[in-house]
Amino acid sequence: MRFTKRTLICAAAIFAFSTTAFAADMIGNCELTGKKGETPIATPAKAGQLTVEVSLPAPIWWNGDTPESIKDGMEYCIAAEIAWRAGYDKLEVVNVGWDALIAGQTSSFDLAMSEISITDERKAVHDFSVPYFNSDIGVLTRADAPVTEASIATAKIGVQQATTGAAFVTDKLGITNVQVYPDQGDMFAALRSGQIDAAITDTSIVLAEELATKGASIAIGQYQTGETYGAIYPKGNANNPTIDKIFQAMIADGTIKKLGAKYLAAAWGKDPASIPYFKQ
Repeated sequence: MRFTKRTLICAAAIFAFSTTAFAADMIGNCELTGKKGETPIATPAKAGQLTVEVSLPAPIWWNGDTPESIKDGMEYCIAAEIAWRAGYDKLEVVNVGWDALIAGQTSSFDLAMSEISITDERKAVHDFSVPYFNSDIGVLTRADAPVTEASIATAKIGVQQATTGAAFVTDKLGITNVQVYPDQGDMFAALRSGQIDAAITDTSIVLAEELATKGASIAIGQYQTGETYGAIYPKGNANNPTIDKIFQAMIADGTIKKLGAKYLAAAWGKDPASIPYFKQ
């Protein structure tokens, strides 16, 4: 076939249109499956976008060290899909302190996702989405100095302040030699340097850290708690039922399950259920 100048111009135009159309169905590196604007939010916290809070670092869930660098991850892509279905192609990520987030001291956001367990105490401060992930409490130790189920009662344990893991260690396990850290990064750094014998927090977070350390730390066990993750909404916000409707649709159509397979199971390289359960 002989290509004329006009043919090449038309082909280029079609290619450009196709590329633009494809790009419009993505936020960051997240491929979006829903229809844009199918469940609109009338008054977002900031006009023209969805604003989501997170407490970093949160590898695999939010892949990047700063809000500007994050383009994918399990919770980031959930947020991107919510933004799209709500009618927006812009997603702003805001990094906040964990204590301030849990205490309800932040503002001007539509929802927050940071591997947040749903508890009755937190429900007094926030509204929560429907649960989108099941989580237990995991035990992470150094590979060269592992803690066992039998020795954990006398080990020096690190926990993150104001988490369900911290409450579990003291209230359920009765461990008294506990070091409390303001964020995950400080806790895991303490484990790597030998300041603590084990770090106890959500199994999902423990597995992400095991992967990040390339075998230097290992998830040796977990405790069954029946916890679930949910997104935090500003208390009483009129948009909460609408965002929850999007969550429910994403669960029903398999979107969240697919994201879990892509970002969690594939990244961990193991089924969380394969980690042995310790007795409480």
